[in-house]
Amino acid sequence: MLDFYKKALSLLLGLVVTCALAAYVAIDRTFLELPLLPKGASPLPWHAAIETDQRMGGQSAVTVQDESYSLDAEFTVKDATQYPFASVSLMFHDEEGQRRLVDLSAFDGATFDVKCSPANVLNFTAYTVDDQVTELDDYLTYRGPATFFSCDEQWRSVTLDLTRLEIPQWWLEHFNLKLSMRDYQLDQVPRLMFSSTHQTPMGREARMQITGLTLTGRDWSYLYLLGIFIFLTWSACGIWLFREHNKALIRDLRHKIQKDRPLVAYQQLSVEPRRDKDKGAILRFMATEYANPDLNLDAMVSAIGVSRTKINDILKAELGFTFSGYLKKIRLTEAARLLAETGETSVSEIAYSVGYKNVSYFNKLFKEEYGCTPKSFKGIYEKASSNNTTQ
Repeated sequence: MLDFYKKALSLLLGLVVTCALAAYVAIDRTFLELPLLPKGASPLPWHAAIETDQRMGGQSAVTVQDESYSLDAEFTVKDATQYPFASVSLMFHDEEGQRRLVDLSAFDGATFDVKCSPANVLNFTAYTVDDQVTELDDYLTYRGPATFFSCDEQWRSVTLDLTRLEIPQWWLEHFNLKLSMRDYQLDQVPRLMFSSTHQTPMGREARMQITGLTLTGRDWSYLYLLGIFIFLTWSACGIWLFREHNKALIRDLRHKIQKDRPLVAYQQLSVEPRRDKDKGAILRFMATEYANPDLNLDAMVSAIGVSRTKINDILKAELGFTFSGYLKKIRLTEAARLLAETGETSVSEIAYSVGYKNVSYFNKLFKEEYGCTPKSFKGIYEKASSNNTTQ
């Protein structure tokens, strides 16, 4: 059994390490992060693009001071048109600098640090493709779910929920769409835009600084796969351990029975003649009388005429047992043989046949000797015999 325990321990340790590594990978891929700022850390190429109301006759202006480490822009919004605005966008592009639609559907949040001077209320918009309306070269036709956030002269952290952005009412009305059609998909996004609002101070030079812009998301499928992997792996391990344990237990029990048989004198075997008359008398008597439930040391003393002390001394010197220990060894070894070789005989019948009146006491002694109950022992051998017959 020692070899089995060593293999089982190695397997369990390996399985724990494997599951820990799988859990690390699954958790790492479950909680998604897509950095956009600083620009060098972004896996999606983009460039800053400005847009103002000047194409509609307005006088607002924007100047980008930095787009590498932060999105740092100065703008002035002037109330010279009906809808004055100024904006800076992260415009996604491919390696050749051409506009690119990126899939951001795996992300449900955006986090960043922002500082504004003076205090301001700004707009965040994620431009998305509307299959019925969008013309790729006209950004007005893109569905633009948006939200607002506040900022002031102190750095503050902002978290936006990308799943709860609002479609502007004017956009729906402009394209004659129902006001209830407010759903959107982030699977085709050409740009993310930060822009002024009607609460932006008019006619004053303002500054916006955004750092650490990161999109976040969760893909629970990896945790589901991890759970399935752990369940299947540990189930397979449990089945293997159960089978190998039974095999190892059978080998161990067989070895124990074979090892014990030379130590005991069975009723059906003759005892070799010995020079020492007392030794021969003791072994012959126990070989023929062990099944007697009333056998004890006093009865043996009366039967063979050898003193109690000498009986124990001889047994101890020859076999390493006292009278009671040797009697128990004979009975349990014979019981194990009968359990292994007789299929129809019950455990209680075998207990009585080897000299035990109390079946519960027999079960207790047998389990101490062989590490399993007589019933389990019998079942293991019957299963092993059945497997050998099938094979």
